[in-house]
Amino acid sequence: MFRYDDIIEHDIGLDGQGLRIGVVMSRFNPDVGEGLLSACIEELRALGVAPANIRIATVPGALEIPLTLQRLAHSGQFDALVALGAVIRGETYHFELVSNEMGRGISRIMLDSGLPIANGVLTTEDDDQALARMQGKGRDCARTAVEMANLLKALP
Repeated sequence: MFRYDDIIEHDIGLDGQGLRIGVVMSRFNPDVGEGLLSACIEELRALGVAPANIRIATVPGALEIPLTLQRLAHSGQFDALVALGAVIRGETYHFELVSNEMGRGISRIMLDSGLPIANGVLTTEDDDQALARMQGKGRDCARTAVEMANLLKALP
């Protein structure tokens, strides 16, 4: 629905047909990572992204996600990327370090490459929070990747 008759407004486009999506998943918290991944892939398929146009790369942990995203972004083979994983608070400062550096890396790659990246790396206080959020966040990331890929294609 458009608000103004005399102003160009880009519609939300959730048609994934023809889009190429790369997904990078951290294996460090495997139950959460796999839950995020299954929800994301299921939603990508529901939006019309062909299985042949989806590529999945797994990495050991959250700090390895940005480097892998950077390689995929620079390949020129994708319309959007998705980052999936979980950083769950422990008893040390390591949680803040990993969360902050991973998030900063994803943002930098997105801005430097001009390729949309849906950040689905959960940062939670405990396992229960991560498990409760994984399905919804996986689906959200699929929709975000498709919508942003379509929006950027439509923009001058």
